[in-house]
Amino acid sequence: MQNTLRILFVFGIVAEFASSLRAADLDSAPINYTTATADDVIVPLIRNIRTGKITLRHDDNHGYLTSLLKELNVPQSSQVLVYSKTSLQRSRIGPKTPRAIYFNDDVTIGFCQRGDVLEVAAADPNLGTVFYTLDQNPKKEAAFTRQTEMCLICHGSSGNQGFPGHLIRSVSPDRSGELVLSRGSKRVDHSTPFEDRWGGWYVTGKSGKQTHLGNQIVGSALSGDEDDPTTNVTDLKPYFTVANYLTPHSDLVALMVLEHQGETHNRVSRANFLVRLALAEQESLNKAFKQPNGERTEGITRRINSACESAVKYLLFCEEAPLKEPVEGTSGFTKEFAARGPFDSKGRSLRAFDLKTRMFRYPLSYVVYSRMFNGLHPEAKERIYLRLWEVLTGKDQSKEFAHLSATDRQSVLEILRETKADLPAYWKK
Repeated sequence: MQNTLRILFVFGIVAEFASSLRAADLDSAPINYTTATADDVIVPLIRNIRTGKITLRHDDNHGYLTSLLKELNVPQSSQVLVYSKTSLQRSRIGPKTPRAIYFNDDVTIGFCQRGDVLEVAAADPNLGTVFYTLDQNPKKEAAFTRQTEMCLICHGSSGNQGFPGHLIRSVSPDRSGELVLSRGSKRVDHSTPFEDRWGGWYVTGKSGKQTHLGNQIVGSALSGDEDDPTTNVTDLKPYFTVANYLTPHSDLVALMVLEHQGETHNRVSRANFLVRLALAEQESLNKAFKQPNGERTEGITRRINSACESAVKYLLFCEEAPLKEPVEGTSGFTKEFAARGPFDSKGRSLRAFDLKTRMFRYPLSYVVYSRMFNGLHPEAKERIYLRLWEVLTGKDQSKEFAHLSATDRQSVLEILRETKADLPAYWKK
């Protein structure tokens, strides 16, 4: 009888935690999404604004946008434009008034013409993606509001497995920017075939004979000229008043990087969440059965390993959709992004582009240098580093990593050894 009760008790605990993993109860321990103090780039900015060390400047055309980009070191060349009504301020968005998005490694900022707020998504080591709005009212002081409910309706939905993150889609908009729901939509990341990307987005750049879904509405080109091509567009003036935006571009390469980065953040933060949840379950089991604190079941270990494996595969560009022809953007984004480094002693960097057959020259994501990655839970980081080392040294030759040549593996290994200070000791041997 005691053994039966013991089994039922264990089953109840496991079922409870399994349910929490499916539903991603963000406000329960150990995540506590709403009440936990954020640790992202917006937190010190808010503090400096309150103490008077920083003042955000407001202008009539873009509100606080230009000043905010400068303070957060977000390049204007990262601008991409989306005209589908798929955001918080949907009434402000359409083909004539697209929403502008700007980004760097740690923060993404959304701007709408005559919008009430700027929309901000910041990467946080413990909370994944944290959402804010910045009031655009010139009669009020610049004030950020953290959003813990409204933004999560989409960004914390089942589309992100219940965890807060980025949601980048290719849709079918009509002439007003409304989605034609009967045509569905597609999540976009670096594995999405080129021809399925950017429905509802403006795209400036050259892609040869490779087509995409940008610059068009259901049934026709946005320019109104049925014979006008929607790919290889380098000038958006026929579509809307580009002078209303910081730049006249919606750069193709910036779009590719944004899509890659968004899903990388999702995978890395999801691994972090799942590892923390698994460890919390182990702690509860150990307390329930009076086991030592360091006791670890095989099931918990498998869950940790599985959570991290998804991040590892994405970091190494598994299943990246190949480029059939070279691509190039129209702004200075490609040059600015690549110049940020860090570089090894041979001048190599994970930010170096290929853009001929794949996105980057060295197939490991630059996101390993980010605030989010550096702040991973030690157990998650340890596992990810181990798996990266096994793949890059050639110890793991499984088919998932067959796209990595011996030269690729060696180059990435050498770059990381020189540019990543927190590598485990065995990496240096």
